[in-house]
Amino acid sequence: MAALERFSVEGRVAVVTGAGRGIGRASALMLAEAGADVALLARTEADLISVAEEVEALGRRARVVPFDVMDTEEMAGVVTGIEGALGHVDILVNNAGGSFPKPLLETSRASFEKAFTFNVTTAFEMTKAVVPAMLRSGGGSIVNISSAAGRMADRGFAAYGTAKAAMAHLSRINAMDLAPHIRVNAIAVGSVATDALDQVLTEDLRAVMEANTPLRRLGTPEDIASAVLYLCSPAGSYITGKVLEVDGGIDHPTLALGLPDYEPGAEGW
Repeated sequence: MAALERFSVEGRVAVVTGAGRGIGRASALMLAEAGADVALLARTEADLISVAEEVEALGRRARVVPFDVMDTEEMAGVVTGIEGALGHVDILVNNAGGSFPKPLLETSRASFEKAFTFNVTTAFEMTKAVVPAMLRSGGGSIVNISSAAGRMADRGFAAYGTAKAAMAHLSRINAMDLAPHIRVNAIAVGSVATDALDQVLTEDLRAVMEANTPLRRLGTPEDIASAVLYLCSPAGSYITGKVLEVDGGIDHPTLALGLPDYEPGAEGW
């Protein structure tokens, strides 16, 4: 097989959650450019329609599926519909997730559990939903979008960091569960300039984050999408149960939140 052919996913069908923007959109387009038809899942239909038009402009089929991944009871039916429309399912990118940082004592149990559900339980359930379809297709590849926050400790990330750490280990365990026919890997994402980050990122903050990154720049959604394609394609066919760090080389958080110490005797304790 020629070098570039090893990165082809021609004829495969990919399911991408959180596909309307950012890393999900970039992953869907990267997979489509490499030959896959793509089922696009997210809550905002207008975003999905826009991405679907881009997929179709690349000559691939797109299936728009407005869907909230928190509705885990409906996942099996969603996958059945995708399989019926596109013929089979070979790739899953569990991209939907996220959570805002909060000081520890302001993080309620409800918000902690919601972060875990949104980032981990949804990926767990979506994985279970696609496995029968992948086995009918002869096998497949699953990529979970984790975060560098899952391996680095910083104040304010009790919920999100714990959830992403769990997602990384879930990927390792599921890889053992599903070998040899379905590969499961994760990507630990560093600071990426998505639409969500751009909304709160000033030039000063960007400069600090870039200075704290060995490669001196923020990542792009396409940086992550390239890793997704690698892990899903024949080029990555001997990789399972691994967490690929795509983070610009960071070994500590790029932007401290500046949360103060909890002091003995302070007001309210």
